[in-house]
Amino acid sequence: MKIGILILEGPYQHQAADSAYHFVKAALARGHTITGIFLYTDGVNNANGYIKPPGERNIGERFSELAGQGIDVIACTACARFRGFRRDMVAENVKLGGLGGLANYLREADRFVTFGD
Repeated sequence: MKIGILILEGPYQHQAADSAYHFVKAALARGHTITGIFLYTDGVNNANGYIKPPGERNIGERFSELAGQGIDVIACTACARFRGFRRDMVAENVKLGGLGGLANYLREADRFVTFGD
């Protein structure tokens, strides 16, 4: 099955990013395909490569890891600009992109799962 993912909440303030990460890992382990992960609204904060939490899980690194495995991870460019992101802040392997990326994930997916409010 092909699954698309949308994340609407930022790291460390809501369980959405952690739940999405574990969902993706479990889906891959069961042989499913992830069409892509789109970070939207406050979800773009999950792509911040400058967040280095001491002794905590690093959400930015987790999404960088998934992108490094060949899964498209796109943070919404407009949402990132509204939150003061610069291109150099984006975690390795994660891309900035527009809503066209989200539309592609929706079109390609058999199922689409949203994490966050």
